[in-house]
Amino acid sequence: MDERPGTLLINNVFAITPAILMGVSKVAKAFEPIVFSRVLLGVCAGISYSALPMYLGELAPKNLRGALGTMTEVFVIMGVFLAQIFSLQAVLGNPTGWPVLLALTGVPALFRLLSLPFFPESPRYTLIQKKDEETARQALRKLRGWTDVEDEIEEMRVEDQAERAEGRLSVLNLFTFRPLRWQLVSIIVLMAGQQLSGVNAVNYYVDMIYLSAGVEAAHSQYVTVGAGVVNIVMTVISAGAVERLGRRRLLLVGYGICGSACLVLTLALLFQGTVPELSYLGIICVFAYIAGHSTGPSPVPSVVRTEIFLQSSRPAAFMVDGAVHWLTNFIVGFVFPSVQLSGGEVIGAYSFIIFAGICLLTAVYIYVVIPETKGRTFVEINRIFAKRNRVEIPEKKEEITDVGPCVPSLTAQETSF
Repeated sequence: MDERPGTLLINNVFAITPAILMGVSKVAKAFEPIVFSRVLLGVCAGISYSALPMYLGELAPKNLRGALGTMTEVFVIMGVFLAQIFSLQAVLGNPTGWPVLLALTGVPALFRLLSLPFFPESPRYTLIQKKDEETARQALRKLRGWTDVEDEIEEMRVEDQAERAEGRLSVLNLFTFRPLRWQLVSIIVLMAGQQLSGVNAVNYYVDMIYLSAGVEAAHSQYVTVGAGVVNIVMTVISAGAVERLGRRRLLLVGYGICGSACLVLTLALLFQGTVPELSYLGIICVFAYIAGHSTGPSPVPSVVRTEIFLQSSRPAAFMVDGAVHWLTNFIVGFVFPSVQLSGGEVIGAYSFIIFAGICLLTAVYIYVVIPETKGRTFVEINRIFAKRNRVEIPEKKEEITDVGPCVPSLTAQETSF
């Protein structure tokens, strides 16, 4: 079975099974199937979060890699929005409709189960790791729709030669391999910054902000749907702009908006007791924060993490990336509500200053360390990071045909695993 599509195909088990269990839980009069289903869905989300963006990034041509890479986030946001619509009290979010609502999670998985067998393996994976150039060429022709794919095949050959000295890296190797030091630090910062910048905290706190602005509890769900519309619109705009404006610019603009929104939100929450009208400013800040996060911090890291690693190190990098993502997501989800309950509104308001600081630090790191990857091949991006890693990578020479153009100049001790 092909590795990328095969992994996604098997992963459907962890989506369809929970949907069935949750759908019948009310009839069975048991809550245990729901708890067990949530565990299975967590497995499904973890696998999909790594395997799907990696597959899309390897399939995409260089000029569409950013747009296609952000599609994962676009459809995630659309799924969240549809869930918000279906969970309205007037639709399925009621005592009789919730089993159907939970069972609907299996519909996209069923569609994926039926369609994935027709998808080819990643040509890049086929050529570099399976050493099957002809199959990679056929898959590439099928994907592109034309026969002349030799330029892309040659690019893959160059990448294959560039990483022959590395072999296939494990997670442990990745942490000890000097030529990938700053790439590893970069994905950790991007993923930690994405979650610790407060996106889930804003979601947790949003109902309180709406209530303080005078929005009735029964109507706050409709305001949340409005925020979902902003999320979708800005994510789609980001997907369309990432190949024009570049990755760094969208990340910096997004974190700038988020940090500013957190600072103003802190002031609005602190002084809304004195100036009631500031509660409406709090709602504006929430919408501004969501727009900023949807512009860069949410969709763009999934593109960058694919681009800054070569083929042999990408699976291990995605494992680290996913672990940091879900760990920081858990930390915010676990700690923030506890702070709200124990500290009251004052601590809750000042906590957004912390999020603003994280936004600032992440933006500074992006500005100083992460290069613009738009329009560059994976090997070209690897060359840029080589300078920061203090690894010498000789340029390709015309007269040398049997030696890769991008083999790091390392001592035997540095290359041994």
